[in-house]
Amino acid sequence: MPDYIYLLENRLSPAQRNALQLVRDIARDASMTVFLAGGAVRDLTSGSSVRDLDFTVQGNALKLLKKLEKSGVVLLGEHEPSRSMSLWFPGSVRVEVSTARREEYPKPGKPIYHWATIHEDLRRRDFTANAMALSLNESSYGLLLDPLNGVADIEARLLRLASNYGFLEDPSRLVRAWRLHHRLGWELEERTLVRYQNAKEEGVISAIPHYLLGVEIEAIAHEEDALGALKALEAEGWMKHLDPAWISAKADSTGLAALHRTLTQLQIQGVYPDPSAAQMELLTAKMQPKELAGLKKLFPNPGFVAQWESLESDAKEFARVLSGKDAASPSATWKLLTSYQAEPVLWLAFSSKSAPVQTKFNNFFNVWPDAKQRVPLALLLEMRITPELPGYDDLLQEIFFHLIDGQLQTEEEMRAFLEPYSPPAPPAPVNVRKTRGRRAERVRIEEELEEETDLHEDAELAAESEDDMDEERPEADDAPPPPKPALKSVLPGEKTTADGGKKASSSTSKKGSLQPAGIVEAATSKQSQAAPKPAGKGKAAKAVPAPKEEAKPKQATPAQSQKVAKSTPAKAIQKQVKPVPKKVVAAKPAPAKKQAGKAVPKKIASKATPKSAPSKAAAKSKPEPKAHGKKVAAKKKH
Repeated sequence: MPDYIYLLENRLSPAQRNALQLVRDIARDASMTVFLAGGAVRDLTSGSSVRDLDFTVQGNALKLLKKLEKSGVVLLGEHEPSRSMSLWFPGSVRVEVSTARREEYPKPGKPIYHWATIHEDLRRRDFTANAMALSLNESSYGLLLDPLNGVADIEARLLRLASNYGFLEDPSRLVRAWRLHHRLGWELEERTLVRYQNAKEEGVISAIPHYLLGVEIEAIAHEEDALGALKALEAEGWMKHLDPAWISAKADSTGLAALHRTLTQLQIQGVYPDPSAAQMELLTAKMQPKELAGLKKLFPNPGFVAQWESLESDAKEFARVLSGKDAASPSATWKLLTSYQAEPVLWLAFSSKSAPVQTKFNNFFNVWPDAKQRVPLALLLEMRITPELPGYDDLLQEIFFHLIDGQLQTEEEMRAFLEPYSPPAPPAPVNVRKTRGRRAERVRIEEELEEETDLHEDAELAAESEDDMDEERPEADDAPPPPKPALKSVLPGEKTTADGGKKASSSTSKKGSLQPAGIVEAATSKQSQAAPKPAGKGKAAKAVPAPKEEAKPKQATPAQSQKVAKSTPAKAIQKQVKPVPKKVVAAKPAPAKKQAGKAVPKKIASKATPKSAPSKAAAKSKPEPKAHGKKVAAKKKH
């Protein structure tokens, strides 16, 4: 659904908007509700150009005439029975103002009028596409009234009768249907087409009243393609019922084509004349004076006939003004052409044979508009003259007039001309320096925030690491115990002598096999933890538990049979072993019996265990006698 407020503001010409506002104001002062109805709403909805305006008021429309005439409106004609009138507004705007009514047809073509509301007025109209209205009242401005769903038929491009008896009640609708079919290119709805053909065959057109016949004849002159509409009605057979003497062969088709070219050139330069009177002059160019006089009597609006008849005289008057002092300069000529009544301008531009007049029109159409491209928009921006400033458009127009008059040809002249219009430069931005104290305070606050953030991050990392260690503890319990340095205690495979010495086992001395140092150390640690009984009277150093280490499997290092690692005192062990992180959990030691029962690996290269320094306890004790078992093992090895 289109936004009709937007369409009213943008699709209507400035003169049409002024006419609409004037009718609104006068109807409001008269306490009448007013609506824009008929073809104007249809054209707004369909996207066609709005050619005229139709207003409907709930009240007697004829009572508005006096106030409208005081505002410069010209009455073209009025119809007392229907309380409607045709008006000519400034800016060449054709307007029809009618009273909301309901019609009854006791006989074809003879209506009886009843004053009614706007909804009843819309239902009595000819086609659904024309049975639409827009409210122009304060409380409902832009509201669409569409009781017969005309929008759907507009979208479908269909002409549908608003009443099943529409062609029988008002035979002029037969002519109107075919004229709209030619102008819009819409098709007649299926049942409407059947009724149209039936009414045509029955000769209903013969009952058309004189007033409505004149309305349809005048409507041909208001068509954009008047000659095409005349030919279409003639081919359909309707012109012989309207006026048999008026046929397309009596029209000046060449002149009509030239008139349309001139009309387009004027519209490009902002001049919008109503070509109806000029077209009517050319459509009847070859008619006899008697035939022409009879045709003029059929027109319902005497004011339109007066415009038609005064067309030539008005053009001559304008030619006199255009050749006088009021148009001495190019700018004065431009102002005159754009401010004078548009219809004489159109007819003079089309029909004049005067060389000076044609030269001015040629300059107006082709030469002077090029000066608009030389307006220094970049210089205007440089001097801070922007479109937001009031009077910007008027300034551009004034620059244009100076340019077509041959002035302001250099940049210096242009700057001097624009200097009074240039607004003052904006003040420079104030740069407020911040003191050191504030800056230092800000830096200090930022550092404190960073420190707090770091502390929070460290706490989170510590919590995460503790969680990870808790998850790893069950796996570490099953790992083998870490190797420990050999202590001076009873090793598996040795016997303790009475004097505190050690004797190698017979199996070891005979076979000459070596046990891994890791197994020996593990066994030693197990025995030291189990507190074994001392063998013999010799005092052996007490086993000191080694600091806990991570349970990492180490490659077993076999001990040589020739040299047995001497036990190291506890103090020496504490000095050599580095501290291990607190949270590492040592593996639980396995029973000593199971550890001793493990098979000894074969063919493993032995490594000599480093001798540790003698402890204080060893210095106090008596020197140990050399073990004979060691010598025997050494001899066998050699």
